[in-house]
This record gives sequence, structure tokens and C-alpha cells, in this order.
Amino acid sequence: MAGESSISVSGDGEAPASPTRQGGWNTTPFFIATMAGFTLSAGGWLSNLIVYLIKEFNIESIDAAQIFNVVNGCTNFFPLIAAILADSFLGCFSVIWISSLFSLLGLVLLVLTVTVDGLRPPQCESASTCITPSGIQYALLYAALGLGSIGIGGTRYTLATIGANQFTKSNHQTTYFNWYFVTLYVATLIASTAIVYVEDNLSWVWGFGICIVANVFGFAIFLLGSRYYRCDKREGSPFTSIARVIVASLRKRKAVISSQSEDYYYGDKGIVAEAPTKSFRLFNRAALNTEGDTILPNGSISKPWKLCTVQQVEDLKTLIRILPLWSSSILLSTPIGVQASLSILQALTMDRHLGRLHFQIPPGSMLIFTIISSAICLTLFDRCLWPLWTKIVGKNSTPFQQIGIGHVFNVASMAVSALVEAKRRSHHHLQSGSNNIVPMSVLWLVPQLVIVGIGEAFHFPGQVGLYYQEFPSSLKSLSTAMIGSLIGIAFYMSTVLIDFVRRVTAWLPDNINDGRLDNVYWVLVVLGVVNFGYYLVCAWFYKYKDVEVVEGHEDDHFGR
Repeated sequence: MAGESSISVSGDGEAPASPTRQGGWNTTPFFIATMAGFTLSAGGWLSNLIVYLIKEFNIESIDAAQIFNVVNGCTNFFPLIAAILADSFLGCFSVIWISSLFSLLGLVLLVLTVTVDGLRPPQCESASTCITPSGIQYALLYAALGLGSIGIGGTRYTLATIGANQFTKSNHQTTYFNWYFVTLYVATLIASTAIVYVEDNLSWVWGFGICIVANVFGFAIFLLGSRYYRCDKREGSPFTSIARVIVASLRKRKAVISSQSEDYYYGDKGIVAEAPTKSFRLFNRAALNTEGDTILPNGSISKPWKLCTVQQVEDLKTLIRILPLWSSSILLSTPIGVQASLSILQALTMDRHLGRLHFQIPPGSMLIFTIISSAICLTLFDRCLWPLWTKIVGKNSTPFQQIGIGHVFNVASMAVSALVEAKRRSHHHLQSGSNNIVPMSVLWLVPQLVIVGIGEAFHFPGQVGLYYQEFPSSLKSLSTAMIGSLIGIAFYMSTVLIDFVRRVTAWLPDNINDGRLDNVYWVLVVLGVVNFGYYLVCAWFYKYKDVEVVEGHEDDHFGR
């Protein structure tokens, strides 16, 4: 992808690393195998969580969907904390292996909940005799889910960062991101089908046991390749320097801002002196040399909370400029979270047989259609669509265009979801009044899931490439974790949205056949349209931090 025929081919700038040379393409198989193991492990229990909570813990369907959304929020929010730890203190390598141990411990607790009878409530004999979980049972369940969420959050996006850090060329980083996403989708596909099938038809013990084996496999492969990895040394928290800029600019708020480059502090004498940019000029005072600032003979400063480098000032400006774009993606991902959980509840009420076969599609496997469409589109886009785009338009696509197209597909998916749900609800009422009407096939849910998957193939890689390119070099782990954090917030938002709808309307009762789920989807359509307008405004006013570098990478489909 992106000009590379396979992950073992190094291209024209990154020779395969030898045992004495760290970094390069021979590290990629280790990261890809590690990613596959961890994703199989995580997808095996997370994909089927709603069904597990309903059948094994006697939790009502909407409440199970809410727990599912919270867990998904945690797995996508924890990467932000992992990034802070990686960038500031521990480094990517340590964060990954420590997080994998958390994941393993969480899986062990999940296995205990299905092997020890006293750790889960007895199965329901009828709807009126269901016993809810006790406090201890809930505590053990939440501990398992919490540890598992930390494990997923600490490994998923940190692996993206450490893998990209092995390369110095942008197009090679792009190729790695492509393989990273393909591995993520393919492994999730296998987990959501094969492992979920084992859980539904053999036993939860066997299913969770496979997850444990996959977790151990990923952990072992990651450690096996450690001598080949190029790991950056930590030099303190980059967030401290950001705080210093804010404090220093406040302390110098009465100073007159200069337009002369020689009036500013640059730190390293070898750096080409250029005046700070004019955007957010109030922060330029932090790098302004004023009376009382002490610069030591070695070029460092004795009062770092009063004087900062121009680079530190520009790093803070980069974060401020990109935050509006980042915020526009929250409501882009919120409908995806709502659709993911509610589609499983819809599947539970529909005919899941394939033709006349006895095989039934597990409800937790329905989301594989999103994964399949995303994985296929990622490959087709890189090999066909973007080269064709370049020939027709005359220049490469930009991340903004890719993300914008993703917005459009997302809104379209919610509209299709509303139409399908209206048909499903109408069909159910007809079926209730007549025994001659067969149940509606679960395959009616496929189009909406495929459309949202196509949208993800546009906007997720575009966001990862944009943030990795635009973020300061000291915050590369945070750049990829930003995707996870916004997805996490989006899942929390979906939980809040569902709870709000339940409180003010009758659209989401425990039995969705008695509700109006289609109205919920129409609300998501309206939110998506409004948010798309907000995104267009943010993209219009955004300026790349280095236009010349961006335009120079003609083989890079992510950064423009």
C-alpha cells in the first residue's frame, strides 16, 4: 500500500534492519503480529459483551447496551492516558507490555465469572424470576471490564505510534498506518466471527480461553522483537513545557510583542532564527527576551517558567489550532457508537438464519459487516481510488477531503438505519398479528453497517495521518491517541444521548419492539448534518503548520 507491495519490502529509503541496526521495515512484522494477537484477544470478549451481559448476568437489554458503550468509551479514552505516560515518562515500549498484563488479568477474571457459579447470578427460568447480580458479582464484573479496557487502551494506539516511529520517511509511515488498520480490521473480523461463534455455541470458557491465548501470543511476539525496536528516550513531560508557555506568557502579559526574530529565545544555537508566527500572538511573549530573564553560558535558562523557546510556543499553538477539528469528530463518532450497540439489540429480535441452514449469525457478529467493508475499502482506496483521484483532479486528496467524505457517509448510514428500523418495526407488528408472516431477516441491517464502514475507511485513516503529521514531535503518541480519545468521548456521549432519550421520550423501552428506534436514528441524522457544517468551517480556516513539507510528499495520501 502507498507504493509498497508488501510489508517486507523496504522501498527506497528504509533498508531492512539488521540485528545491529534498530528501526526500519523488519520491525513491522513484530508489530503487526502483536497487533493481531491483542486485537483477537480484545475483540473476542468485547464484540459479544452485550449478549454476555444479557444471558449470563441477567442485565436488561438497554442497560447492557449502556455498559457496552461505557466500556467502549474506556477502551478508546485510556489511549490518551497511555499517550501521556508514553510521551512523558515510560515510553511506548513499557506502556505496551504493562498494558498487556492488565488485559491478561482482566481476561482471567472474566473466565472466573463463567467457571465459578457464585460469581454470576443463576440463569433466568422466566422473565419474572430473573435474579439481578449481587454487589460482589457486579464488582468482579466491572473489575474485569475495567482491567480489560485499560489493556486495550494502552496497547492499540501506542502500537501505531511505536511502529511509525521506526521510520523517518512520511510515505513509509503511511504504509505502516495502512497495514496497521488492515490488521486491526481483519483481526477484529476473525474475533467477531470465530471467537463469538465459539462463545455462543460451545461455551464462554472456551471463547474467553482463546482470548487469553491470543493475548499471551501478542505479548510474547512483542518482547521477541524488542532488540530491533528504535525507542526514543524520554526527556521529561512535554506537557510541562506547554504549561510553561502559558505561565510565562501570563507573567509577561504587559511586555510589548516584537516582530524581530533576534528578540526571541530559540534555545539551540544551531536553530535558524525565525520570528514566531502571528497566530495567537499573546503566547509569543513567553519566548520574548526581557530584562530579568537569565540565560546560562550553555544556552539553557535558569527560569524556565518565565522564558520558553519559540518551538515550545509553536507547539502550543499547533494544539490550539487542531482542537476545533478534533472536536468536530466527536459527533462524527457518536452516531457510530449508538448504531453499534442498538444494531445488536435489533439483531436479537430478527431472523438470524442464513437461508434454510441451521446456522444463525451471532448478534455480536453483526458488526463484522462494518469491519469487512472498511478493510476492503482501505485496500481499494489506496490502490485504485486515490491514484484515480490524482489523475482526474491533478493533485492528491487531502486529509480534509477524506474526513469530509467520511462525514457524508456517516450521515447516510444513519438515514438508512432509520428507514430499516421503521420497516423492521412495521414488520414485527404484522408478524404479531399473523402467524403466516416470517420474521424479518437480519441481513436488512447489512447496508447501514456497510455504509458506516465505508465512511470509517475515509475518516479514520485521514485523521490518524493528519494528527501524526501536524502534532509536535514531542507529542507523537498523543497524536494517534487523539483518535482513540475522541472515540471514547463519543461512546460516552452515546451513553448520555441514549439515557437522555429514555428519560424524555418513550422511544427506547427495554423491549425495542414497543419503542421508536427509528426516531433516534433521525435525531442522529440531524446532529450529523449540523456537525458536518461545523467541520467545514473548521477545515476552511485551518492552516497546515508546514505547507511546503506537506505538498512535497506526493506519495503520501494522508498528509497534505
